[in-house]
Parts: sequence; structure tokens; C-alpha cells
Amino acid sequence: MEDFNSETDSDYTSYWRDWFISSRGNEYFCEIDEDYLTDRFNLTGLNTEVAYYQYALDLVTDVFDLDADDDLREQIEKSARHLYGLVHARYIVTTRGLAKMVDKLKRGDFGKCPRVMCEGHPLLPMGQHDTPNISTVRLYCAKCEDVYHPKSSRHASIDGAYFGTSFHSMLFQVYPALMPEKSIRRYEPRVFGFKVHASAALARWQDQYREDMKTTLRDVGVEVKYIEDDSEDDLEDDDDEAISDTKEEEKVIGDAASGRMDLG
Repeated sequence: MEDFNSETDSDYTSYWRDWFISSRGNEYFCEIDEDYLTDRFNLTGLNTEVAYYQYALDLVTDVFDLDADDDLREQIEKSARHLYGLVHARYIVTTRGLAKMVDKLKRGDFGKCPRVMCEGHPLLPMGQHDTPNISTVRLYCAKCEDVYHPKSSRHASIDGAYFGTSFHSMLFQVYPALMPEKSIRRYEPRVFGFKVHASAALARWQDQYREDMKTTLRDVGVEVKYIEDDSEDDLEDDDDEAISDTKEEEKVIGDAASGRMDLG
């Protein structure tokens, strides 16, 4: 992460959040509303997790006026970034925070899924732990339901606790329309057009396991649907129509034959 180099104390104490959000490597963060930052209730417990807590909060809220030496100022800057990240994890599960992150999701600020079968589906940042300094941020794809490392080293160094373990699930609870349809498409290795035996056997096992799981879920009243199910339903409807048309033709031919026999 870039260090903040200010020319004057006035520059240093003004627009800290604007600088933080616009800094390279911080594209995953959204801007936290000042009202949220100044509400002490939202900061409960953070004073024990952040060094120089009050100075850091003053810096984040643009009221910092301490005449500190360079070493102390650097420590306060570091604490301010850490404080912002911890508050950010709480903010993005609020109504306002979720709305801001949805806007970023739609713009593709978090990147796209590297899996070919997901066809560039947008990703969401997430943490594997809610406690800081355990793991870095990961990117979640709702289409394949898998987790990936960020491509950029700047993003890869962000603490996962700044997004938390609940954010991505909470977003789809509040915005269910953003949940993509599931797909069972997968790459099938082939040699001269024939499926590789081990891969084919694994694919058959996965298909059978999926069908067994769907049956189990259906028994408890949970219906699971994939994109391919719609295609299969359309094919079945076409087959039913074809069979119906065939039977109708056979009936007409049979009636005509009966008529000729009666006339004879």
C-alpha cells in the first residue's frame, strides 16, 4: 500500500478518506459515510484493537491536528488504515454499505471469475476470518461458488478481516436478483474426441452425487434448479408435442381407413 506523503499539516489532515479510497490497491474499499464513522456505537470494541486509536480516528474523520514527529505520524497513519478496514467490515453489511458495494460489483471493480465456464462473472471480496492478521482477502464467485486469489499483489496484501466472512452471503440475501443461475457445465478432457476414462468416471460420479443430493433436498421441500434444467424441460416438451402429433396423425389415418371399410 502506498504511503501518504503530505506537503503540509493542512493537506495531511484534510480529505483523508478521499485519498485512501483513490489510492492504488484500495479499489475494493467503498467510502464509509462520515455519520457512520462518528457514531461511537459503530466503533464499539475497536479501541482495544487499534494502536493510537483516538489519533487514528481523528485522522480518518479529518480532525487530526497533532504536531507529531515523522515516526509517530507513520504509526498513526498505519493505525488509521487498520481502523478504517475494521470499520469497513461492519459498514458493508449495513443497508447503505451493501448498496455501495453492489454499485462496485456492477462496475466490475472486484474483477471477473478466472474460470472459463463462468464466462467472466463478477467477483466479490471476502474474508476467510473475521479476526485480522490471519489471512488476506479472497474473491468469491457466486456462479461456481469457488474462491480465488486476487491477481494484483496490491490487492493480495489486504487483510481479509476488512471484508469479513458474512458480507458476500449477506449481499445475496438482500439482493437475491443478483444471484446467478447455477450451471453444471464443466470442462471434459478428451483424446482424439474420446473422453479420458478417469475424468469420465469422475464426471459420472459427480453427476450421480448431484442427482442424489437433489433428491434428498426435494424430499425436505428444497427445490434446486440449474440452467441446464430449463433446456431439458424444453426438449421434453418438444418430445411430448412430437409424440402427441404422431398419435394424432395415426388416429386420423385409422379413422380414414375405417371410413373406407364402411363404404365398401
